[in-house]
Amino acid sequence: MAAATAAGVGAALVCTVAVTGCSPTGPTGASRGSDGAGGPDVADSADPTAGPGAGGGRGGERTADGDALTAVRRAADALERAGTSRTRTSVRMASGGTRVTVRGAGGFDYARRTGRIEVTLPRGPSGAEAGEPLTQVFRRGALYMKNRGAGVPADKWVRVEAAALPDGNLVTSGATDPLTAAELMRGTDELRYVGAESLHGTAVRHYRGTADLDAAARTAKGPARAQLAAAARGFAGDAVSFDVFIDGQARPRKVQHRFTFGTGADAGTEGGSSGTDDSGRGGAGDGGGAGGPGADATVTSTTEMFGFGAPVDVALPSAEHIYTGRIATP
Repeated sequence: MAAATAAGVGAALVCTVAVTGCSPTGPTGASRGSDGAGGPDVADSADPTAGPGAGGGRGGERTADGDALTAVRRAADALERAGTSRTRTSVRMASGGTRVTVRGAGGFDYARRTGRIEVTLPRGPSGAEAGEPLTQVFRRGALYMKNRGAGVPADKWVRVEAAALPDGNLVTSGATDPLTAAELMRGTDELRYVGAESLHGTAVRHYRGTADLDAAARTAKGPARAQLAAAARGFAGDAVSFDVFIDGQARPRKVQHRFTFGTGADAGTEGGSSGTDDSGRGGAGDGGGAGGPGADATVTSTTEMFGFGAPVDVALPSAEHIYTGRIATP
């Protein structure tokens, strides 16, 4: 599958339709997001995934022990045991001088594999608001979108099978749902322990690793298996770099994946060397974005989970509210 152009990547994030093949490569720069306080969950202390580590790594990193590797691979299971949570997402694309960030917030029921996220599109070039938030409902491998625009009536929803998208809906819709983000880590084949940190008042262990899409697809549960299999077929490479922050109950509090789309043209990358997140705060990454002629467009997907146990009510649109007409594409 042909590599995505920088324009195509931006269109995919903003218009939630255009996705072409892509090649996830490069290290991930971890960062701290905005305040995630809220909900009934509590800060945890001792982390059962924490081990002394062995061996050396870049920047003082240590090779994670077997228990930590198992915990990261089973992060999706930990979310299912947790039941529900609030979630906050950020999908950021950087190519040359263009940087586009799509943010979302909502809740997810992991046992039912359903969720709802309100996605806020970036302002236009003139500074005008992008319009009403795009509502996304996730339901066992299906994605429903309202306020999709581009010819879709305002009162109608668009339904898409996530597995039918070339990237399995990892970044297409402008939001990576937390369960799929965790399922991808079942394919973790390399993991390093970065250190103990505090994330919004919760003690977490920060790990940096690489996941193999094929392996993740083989071991994923439910609809995520087909989604990751689609991504494994559609992406030019199988390796996906990530950072994950695990709390004392082995639950992922934050997952950040980095995907690189080959452009074959002038394009810069974001994140890595700057070590900042969308709020401008310093991050804990080791860098990795190299700008200049021929550099790739970088998409960084960050998903945060907090407020575990919060009630999550997801209502699916009725059949008469599903749009079946032609959808305009960029």
